[in-house]
Amino acid sequence: MSREDLQITTKHNTSRSAFDQLTKYVRVRSEEGARFVEFDFAIGDPSLFVELVMPNAAFESFCQTNHVVHMSEEQMQEIDAEMEKWRYGEDTLMARNHDW
Repeated sequence: MSREDLQITTKHNTSRSAFDQLTKYVRVRSEEGARFVEFDFAIGDPSLFVELVMPNAAFESFCQTNHVVHMSEEQMQEIDAEMEKWRYGEDTLMARNHDW
């Protein structure tokens, strides 16, 4: 392995380990016992998430592989409140629909 290859590999491993150190969050949305697990997945910031769907076995493997942390009740409430604010904020058309 050349010196340049070693530097590239070292740089890649360093950035990967920095990524791996970020907390990965999940929030299960589906009912217990459902055929598929519907969940939110976030890296680093629980409020920035993607919605995913997986069979139960795949979800369990995904959680183990990514060393996930389940969002706390407080985190879920904060996220929901923020989403409500964006969805039904004071100065939006949707906010006025609740007055009818």
